[in-house]
Amino acid sequence: MLFSKFNLEGKVALITGASGLLGQEHAYALLESGATVILTDISMERLELARERLCNSFESHLIIVKTMDVTRKNDINAVSDDLIDQGLRLDILINNAAIDPKVSKDKGLEEASRLENFSLDQWNLQLSVGLTGAFLCSQVFGSKMSSDDKGGVILNIASDLSVFSPDQRLYAKEGIPQDSQPVKPVTYSVIKTALIGLTRYLATYWSNQGVRCNALSPGGVFNGQDDVFVDRLKNLIPLNRMANADEYRSTIQFLCSDASSYMNGQNIIVDGGRSVW
Repeated sequence: MLFSKFNLEGKVALITGASGLLGQEHAYALLESGATVILTDISMERLELARERLCNSFESHLIIVKTMDVTRKNDINAVSDDLIDQGLRLDILINNAAIDPKVSKDKGLEEASRLENFSLDQWNLQLSVGLTGAFLCSQVFGSKMSSDDKGGVILNIASDLSVFSPDQRLYAKEGIPQDSQPVKPVTYSVIKTALIGLTRYLATYWSNQGVRCNALSPGGVFNGQDDVFVDRLKNLIPLNRMANADEYRSTIQFLCSDASSYMNGQNIIVDGGRSVW
């Protein structure tokens, strides 16, 4: 079969932050390749909506939902134990959960995004989800993958901001003083860059047990953003557009399957060419 190495039938994958825009796309990609997919997030309501959408295209028994807070190791252990009780061995972990702070039109929130005003509470919260959560899930689920020598795949979802700094000009608003202009908060770049370091560490840690780890760094996805922002961003991208939400599916399939069996510890940047300018 031409694309047999992309076949994930019989494999079990778990996605954190699975009810979000890209989380659902990652799930679609894996289901399309035949995997059983476990959607995890903190809201069962949002998980059920995601499951309902996916069930329009795939058999319902292949889609499992479980609430899980990635900042709580007890939650992660409970899900791990549930999978064992159900006779499911995890083969793929996608660390996707994150808080992506959006620039708000509210002046107070805009000012709070700036480094001078950024709160320690927000720093701790966002790192706990986007970075500590990836560490804890890798610790729990990666340990299980390595324990029987059957191996597995860990995929960390980073960002193009893992390789360059945010261009704060994208977020500038007319009529607002410079010291009150909205910015992409410091946490996002710190977390996404740190995920690359975690990827390299994990790639070597369980390599003898067949556990591979890579990262995907996607560029911006169009999701109804402000026209001014989109036009500014397009000018920074050689392909002159933002990504469509479904354009990362094939990369997910490649990185989570035997098609990438000799790829380990890499950061795959899919950004329309922005990082080469």
